[in-house]
Amino acid sequence: MAPIGITGRRGFLLATAAAAGAALPGAGAEGAKTGRVLILGVACSPRRGKTTARAVQIALDAARAADPRVDTELIDLGGLKVGGFAKPQPEDDFTPLLAKFKDPAVGGLIIGSPSYFRAPSSLCRAFIERCAPLREPHMVLANKPVGVVAVGGFRNGGQELVISEILTSMLCFGMVPCGGNAPAFQGATVLSKDDDIAEDDLGLDTARKLGARIAAAALRAAGLAATA
Repeated sequence: MAPIGITGRRGFLLATAAAAGAALPGAGAEGAKTGRVLILGVACSPRRGKTTARAVQIALDAARAADPRVDTELIDLGGLKVGGFAKPQPEDDFTPLLAKFKDPAVGGLIIGSPSYFRAPSSLCRAFIERCAPLREPHMVLANKPVGVVAVGGFRNGGQELVISEILTSMLCFGMVPCGGNAPAFQGATVLSKDDDIAEDDLGLDTARKLGARIAAAALRAAGLAATA
């Protein structure tokens, strides 16, 4: 096979760029129809309304502020009874929430977890396992962006490991892992000190950069061009 020349490479790159701007299969049919996308934020701390939920909400606020066509909703799993995977699926507090993730308006996810022993919370693992029905009979979340907000008690408290583990799991749903805008390349890494994140300017900036990137990726996946 002959090597691609300069013109051929340029054509290839232009075609690739055009493809990136088009709606991905299964990612944005509803968004293309309505002109809007919904970003769901899931807070997976057992402590309802605490630092993880607040950090995820900050990322969602940034996603909404990035473009007027982006809607957001926070799902705080704190205090809810959520069992892990089983057949048949258990009936608990997560059962009625599953329908939210099947909504065709959903364009992306932001998942938040505290760092417990440098790993996601057991509630986060249970949440991911309970999303198994979203893979059958077709991959409901395929080609949609997903990002992670991780909150730790130290600056280097395992946040990056939490992000990596969650993003790896979401590959099983066909989702597209996303970090934040530069320099928050991996995602949101937030420091909680004395049960407060308000003073962590660096960490909160990564949460905002993640929210903005997820918004842009969701719009692009839905075939909706970015606004000027």
